[in-house]
Amino acid sequence: MAEITAELVRELRETTNVGMMECKRALTEAGGDKDKAIRILRERGMAVAAKKATRAANQGLIGTALLEGGKAGVLVEVNSETDFVARNEGFQAFVKQVATKALAASGDISELMRDAVTAKIQEIGENIVIRRSVKFALQGEGVVASYVHLGAKVGVLLEMGCEKGATAGADAFRDLAKDITLHIAACTPRCLVRADVAADVIAAEREIYAKQVQNKPAQIVNKIVDGKMNKFYQQACLVEQGFVKDPEKTVTQVMDEKAKELGDKLTIRRFVRWQLGE
Repeated sequence: MAEITAELVRELRETTNVGMMECKRALTEAGGDKDKAIRILRERGMAVAAKKATRAANQGLIGTALLEGGKAGVLVEVNSETDFVARNEGFQAFVKQVATKALAASGDISELMRDAVTAKIQEIGENIVIRRSVKFALQGEGVVASYVHLGAKVGVLLEMGCEKGATAGADAFRDLAKDITLHIAACTPRCLVRADVAADVIAAEREIYAKQVQNKPAQIVNKIVDGKMNKFYQQACLVEQGFVKDPEKTVTQVMDEKAKELGDKLTIRRFVRWQLGE
C-alpha cells in the first residue's frame, strides 16, 4: 500500500472538495491509490467533481501561431524545469519560434528543432523539452482560431466551419470563433458531442451514479441514472454546455442564432484544449 501522506490527502481534497478526514478514509480504503479514492468518494456522493488537479506537472509555456486568414493554426507546449525560466523573455521568444516553425513545417517539430533546443539548453542552463504540438489545416470554408490563457498555462485550438466564403471573412463569424475558444478555455469540455464520449467512460459514469442511488426502488434507478447522465453530457460536451458569456443559452443555441444572422450553416469541426503539464 502506498504511503498516505498529508500531501496526498491535500491533493485529494483540492481535487474533490471533500473534507480532509473523508479524503484520508477514502485513501486508506483505496490503499493509497488517488484515482480509486476519487471513485470511492464519487460513489458515496461526496465528491463535487472527479476533476483532475489543475496544478501543472511541469513548468513551461503553451504557445500558438496562426496562418494569415485563419487557414491553419498550431498549438505547442514547451516545458522547462522551473517557472523562473518560463517567465524569462528569452524562453518566451523561443516558444514563439517553436510555434512559428511548427506552423510552417511538417513532421515532428521536436526533431526538426533538436539543434535549436540544445543551443537554448546551453544558453539557459536548464533542460527544455518540446513536449507536444498539434496543427489544424482548414477543411473547407471557415476559420482556425486559437487562444492562450492563464499566463500561457492553458491553450485552445479550434476549427469552425461554414458553407459560404463570405461568411468565413465576416467579422461576426470570426468574433464568434474567438468567443468559442474563450469558452473552451474557461469551461473545459471533454469532447464535442455525446458520440465522442468513450464507451468505457459512459459505463464507468453509469456505474458510479447507480451506486449513489442503489437504495432506491429498482424501477426508478435507471431513470435517475439517465437524468444524471444527461447532466454529465451537459458538462462534458462542448455543444451542450451553457455558453460562458450567456449561460442561459447553450453553445449550440448561440451558434444557431449566429447562423441565422449570417444566413449560413455554422459548425464546430474540432478543437483541442491543453493545460500545461497535464
